[in-house]
Amino acid sequence: SDPDLITCAVKVRAALEGKQGVSSVSVDVGEERVLVESSLTSAEVQALIEGTGRRAVLKGIGGSEHDLGTAVAMLAGGGRIQGVVRFLQLSEQCCLIDGTVDGLQPGPHGLHVHTLGDLTQDCLSCGEHYNPFGRQHGGPGDSERHVGDLGNIVAGPDGRASFRQEDSQLKVWDVIGRSLVVDAGEDDLGRGHHALSKQTGNSGERLACGIIARSAGLFQNPKRICACDGVTLWEERDRPIAGKGRSKVGAETPAANL
Repeated sequence: SDPDLITCAVKVRAALEGKQGVSSVSVDVGEERVLVESSLTSAEVQALIEGTGRRAVLKGIGGSEHDLGTAVAMLAGGGRIQGVVRFLQLSEQCCLIDGTVDGLQPGPHGLHVHTLGDLTQDCLSCGEHYNPFGRQHGGPGDSERHVGDLGNIVAGPDGRASFRQEDSQLKVWDVIGRSLVVDAGEDDLGRGHHALSKQTGNSGERLACGIIARSAGLFQNPKRICACDGVTLWEERDRPIAGKGRSKVGAETPAANL
């Protein structure tokens, strides 16, 4: 019955309902939770919610009884590139890949799953593209391709690449423990004339990478970084690692759980 919560719910619902790509919206005022069924990227949904003046923290994707596995890769590179990419196995034949990467040069950048989850030498120790069937390099829509060939993501003028795609060859259970890498240049999808075209897509140096880790399903991650300060895993982005401002006690930030 809190008027502020009710007003928040009305504004959030108005921001989402009727938008192209949004098929349903459920708002739980008591839990401060928003459940959205949408074909938009998670970053786009988050932006719509935060456009109301609230903060939205992504609690996961999926929720269908048919989900066969979820994974996440936290990308970093060069001190300026950061990103989160989530994998959701919708069926035996289809994996949904949803991500946002910030700090890139505007334009296309190759995206690949690499064989090794080894970051001891940053992205250089990630091994080659994940290619269990010994095929030539290609694009995500090609039958002749590395399983790890995910094509290109495109960064806008602000350096952000937000993407959502479905893949018929990649399986979540096969890539957990491997790595995801973003390259400096555009992947030619094996159609170029350079000697590296059929091997790597000639997309240049590896800019950012992260290990693909198993992830909890929608609203299934109650973990806290430290039980003493009450900060949840998904709120970590708003808190310093330690010291003043770390504790959640006595501080409240309006937020909607996406």
